[in-house]
Amino acid sequence: MLIRKIFNNNVVLAEAEGDNELILMGRGIAFQKKVGDLIDKSKVDKKFVQGLSNQLSELLVDIPQSHLDLAIEIIQNAKSKLSQKLSEYIYLTLTDHLDFAITRTKNGQILSNPLLWEIKKTYPTEYKIGQSALETVKDRLGIVLPEDEAGSIALHLVNAQNGVHEMDQTIEIAEIVQDILQIVKYQFGIDFNEDSINYSRFVVHLRFFGQRLLEKQTNPHESNDLFEIVREKYPNVYDCVEVINGYLKNARNTHLSKSEMVYLMLHIQRVTDRSKK
Repeated sequence: MLIRKIFNNNVVLAEAEGDNELILMGRGIAFQKKVGDLIDKSKVDKKFVQGLSNQLSELLVDIPQSHLDLAIEIIQNAKSKLSQKLSEYIYLTLTDHLDFAITRTKNGQILSNPLLWEIKKTYPTEYKIGQSALETVKDRLGIVLPEDEAGSIALHLVNAQNGVHEMDQTIEIAEIVQDILQIVKYQFGIDFNEDSINYSRFVVHLRFFGQRLLEKQTNPHESNDLFEIVREKYPNVYDCVEVINGYLKNARNTHLSKSEMVYLMLHIQRVTDRSKK
C-alpha cells in the first residue's frame, strides 16, 4: 500500500487494492515518510473500513491534528479500562465531539449536560474515563473543559459499546431523528448529503438528543444568558427550533428546555451553514 496523505506521524490515508482509500493508524507509521512511499505493514495497528475511512478522512481535513491526537489517546485509555469492545466509529464520533467541545469552550459557549448525574451513577467507569479525558485536554492544550463534558465523553463510550439501547428505544430514537431532520430540511430549503461527514455528525448529535428526551432527563441549571445570545445571533435557527419544539409537544408529549434549545440551535447552525457552502 502507498501513502496518499499524511495526517501526522501516526495516521495516514493509504491507497489500497482497486484504487480504494483506507485510513491506517500505527505508532510512527508515517515517521520520515512522504506521499507515495510504501507503508510498513508491520506498523499498522488499525485499519478502517471503506465507509468509515472516507468519513474520517473528511473530518481530519477539518480539525487540528492536536484534537485527533487527543481522541486517540483518550480512546486507548478507555480500551485499557473497559471490558467491552468499542465500535471503530468511536474514532469518528469522539474526535468530532472533542473538536466541537474545545471550540465551544474557547468561544465561551458552555453547555450543561442534562444526563450528568445519571451518567455518574449508571456508568461510573465511563465517567471516570471522561474525567481523565478532561485532564488530558488540560495537560495537552491548557484548555479547561467543564465537568459536563466528562459526562458527554462517557456517553460516547457507552454508545460505542454493544447493547446500549433496547430495540424499542432505538426505533423511537430513529423516528425522532428522522422527523427533526425533515423539519430542518424544509425550514431551510436544503438537501442533506447523507454521505457527508457533516450529515453524519448531525445525526449522531440528534441520537444523543433523542436518548435524553426518551429518558425524560431535565436540566435544572438553565442558561438564560447563553440562550438569549444564541437566539439573537441565529434568529432563523431559533425559528426552526421552535417548530421542532411544537412537533415534540404534539407528537411526543414533551418539550425542550432552554438548554436543549441552545444545544439544538448550535448544531443546526453548524450543519445548515456547511450544507449551504
